[in-house]
Amino acid sequence: MTKSSAMDTDLNSAQTSPRPSFSKLFSIKSLSSRDVLIFTATFILLVGALMTVIQLQPAFEQLHLERINTFWGRLLIYVSIGLLAFKIGFLSFIFFLRLKYHPVESVTNEKLPVLTVIVPAYNEGQLVWKTLHSLAGSHYPEHKVQIISIDDGSQDDTWAWMQKAKRELGDRLSIFQQPKNRGKRHALYRGFKLGTGDVFVTVDSDSIVKTDTLRNLVSPFMVDSKCGAVAGNVRVLNNEKAMIPRMLNVSFAFSFEFIRSAQSQLGSVLCTPGALAAYRKEAVLNCLEDWMHQTFMGKTTDIGEDRAMTNMILKQGMHVRFQSNAVVLTNIPERYKNLYKMFIRWERSNVRENIKMSKFAFTNYREESKVGPRILLLNQWIKVIFAYPFMILMLIFIVLYPVLFISSTLASILVFSSIPALFYAKSYNVGESLWIYCYSLFYTFSLFWITPYAIATASRRGWLTRDLPKKV
Repeated sequence: MTKSSAMDTDLNSAQTSPRPSFSKLFSIKSLSSRDVLIFTATFILLVGALMTVIQLQPAFEQLHLERINTFWGRLLIYVSIGLLAFKIGFLSFIFFLRLKYHPVESVTNEKLPVLTVIVPAYNEGQLVWKTLHSLAGSHYPEHKVQIISIDDGSQDDTWAWMQKAKRELGDRLSIFQQPKNRGKRHALYRGFKLGTGDVFVTVDSDSIVKTDTLRNLVSPFMVDSKCGAVAGNVRVLNNEKAMIPRMLNVSFAFSFEFIRSAQSQLGSVLCTPGALAAYRKEAVLNCLEDWMHQTFMGKTTDIGEDRAMTNMILKQGMHVRFQSNAVVLTNIPERYKNLYKMFIRWERSNVRENIKMSKFAFTNYREESKVGPRILLLNQWIKVIFAYPFMILMLIFIVLYPVLFISSTLASILVFSSIPALFYAKSYNVGESLWIYCYSLFYTFSLFWITPYAIATASRRGWLTRDLPKKV
């Protein structure tokens, strides 16, 4: 069978298959024996480390007495106490805001705005077809939705799947093809230019939305005239396929439903995710050309388009909200190499946009209180500023005090990971919540280098994770 005929067979079989089931994709299987084994080993390790810390308490005291008598030792102690106090205060602040958060309920069909949904796609294959069908299956007045999908010069069969979706959805969908790959920002820019809706919604081409997601996502615009953007609630689509997605599914729940919900109370969600976000048309047009031609250190920016757009809308004095009831499932890398590439891209964007935000966050950029957003930005900067000092200290302690370092690090993971674990257990599933302990171990010992590396390479371009596998 030829490659083209094989593709035709796949397209024909997919045409008769049912539309993607959100409830099936979102279901959580019971823990397997392998999961139980992993969790048991993890807790033996962490609890053992905690007992070791207790047993080595005299050694910790001796080290403390030795170091506190030197200038650098006293400086380290004071800085550590200060950072710990800030972090505890910050978490308390976030917790207080989270308690006050409630998503905006969906408005009636008559009040819902006209939407332009933009789906950029590159080397996505069949998944873009599923994405477009999930959008078309939304419980939203059909005459109020314009769906635009743009193939950004894909090298696989993405365009064929988009054509198939067009044949099935008819005038509800408009598809376009870039002559060559120019990057996600260019594809979105074309979609913004073509859009006729009052609200622009951007959805990644590897994401599936719930039937009520669109109406929930855009409802804040109708109750808050100053709302310029809304972030969706991102969960993991492939969380049953591999260990990394399962760990990140718990991490995402805490990051979005705890952290972003608190930020939403301040009207200052720092990043509207590429997987699902909505923007007031006026807010986008006010900054569109600056966003499209954004540079960093003299180079055109081709990553971090979501955080950049969020920054530019915040700068206009508008609110950026989060809707926990606007759920999207998105694909997450299943292999370590693809995961760290994704994290590098995110961290490079954070470094760049922290700098951009710092230029307006301490000005009179909006009428409401600016203290909360400034605290959020300061927390972002602490991670960046202390990335190198902490890494150097970590390496020193590993060499000089390996047992003390490893035991105290593992004990800290046991304590601090319990916060997101309890949150997930209360909101979703107790068994699945245990993955956060595994993720903390995984991140601490295999991804600790991401932020320092991203800082050193912040000016580099490149998406990193969308290329097709090279033929051998």
